[in-house]
Amino acid sequence: MTNRPTNPIFNDNKLKLGTFCTNTIPNMTFVPEVRQPTWANTLACARLADDAGLEAIVPIARWKGYLDDKADHPSNVVFETFTWAAGLAAATQYSAVFATSHAPTMHPMLVAKESATIDAICGGRFALNIVGGWNRREFDMFGIDLMEHDQRYVYLEEWLHLLRRLWTSPTEFDYESRYFRMKKAISRPQPLQRGGVPVMNAALSPTGMRFSAKHSDIGLISPHGATPEEWRTDVENYKKMARQEFGREIQLWTNCSVVQRETQKAADEYLHRYSEEYLDNEVMDSLMRTISAENNIPMGSERLAFMRRRMATGAGHPLTGTAQSIAKELEEISRVGIDGVIMTWVDYVDGVERFIRDVLPLLEQAGLRKPFAKKSS
Repeated sequence: MTNRPTNPIFNDNKLKLGTFCTNTIPNMTFVPEVRQPTWANTLACARLADDAGLEAIVPIARWKGYLDDKADHPSNVVFETFTWAAGLAAATQYSAVFATSHAPTMHPMLVAKESATIDAICGGRFALNIVGGWNRREFDMFGIDLMEHDQRYVYLEEWLHLLRRLWTSPTEFDYESRYFRMKKAISRPQPLQRGGVPVMNAALSPTGMRFSAKHSDIGLISPHGATPEEWRTDVENYKKMARQEFGREIQLWTNCSVVQRETQKAADEYLHRYSEEYLDNEVMDSLMRTISAENNIPMGSERLAFMRRRMATGAGHPLTGTAQSIAKELEEISRVGIDGVIMTWVDYVDGVERFIRDVLPLLEQAGLRKPFAKKSS
């Protein structure tokens, strides 16, 4: 792993933290107080995270939502992630600002140039979350065939190889394969971060996790299990694979949905309100059908039912309770080997404010994080 001292995702905090999905609505709920993803709202959330020393601001890549023939559905409202990241890069001082790329929809030359530009804007704090894609309706808009699952990672490996070559090559180069044909390729400027921009990859399948262990700086995982202790073996095996098969150390991060209230009862009641009473069942049903078809997860399986319960709460493992109980569970998550957590909230501005005020000091007291001193303007 290349040393990138300007990027906070490589700092020495035992548990890294960040926001997730603030470029769209992360929850499939009609609850009226859901925070809308306007530029003003996403900027306010990013500045809160940045001022508090959170390591990462990570968007989700979506070109289209999860329902056909419903142009006005909220799931279609998503900011494009590279232009979004460029705006946040100029408006922040500390946090790593990510873009998320569906590799088949973006040529490596374009991504190389955009990444280097954003890295220059933020002084070496940019990072890239790469995905092979899975939502067929998005690919249909581009006129691109969605590849068979394992073949997506063959393509993604070549795509990433070219991207990193463009970030680091001292000379022009030619390249020709089944997927790419490039003559005298070069990209200048190259990223400020030596060796190129750090890469995150989200993977659920064995093929995807193997790809991430081999190529990524951060593996974004969604462990199957109701408690962090149930994740331990999977986390240990993932890191062991990276170390023993590829000679690499990889960070493993996960995503969590947060409901923080003054009492456990109030938190549980609010979770029930937005994830059950106001759940958008139409879009959830459509999403489950898509995930099942494109990821070889059978309809009616326990695995898909688990994913549905998780996605109803937001993005990932639910952290529901008081500041004290949330801090305790984050300690447990760290203890089983997770290096970072990116979080969603129904009202993400209010949620980040509560988390910074009440939870962050407890994590510092627990030794998982060091107090953060905001840079002077």
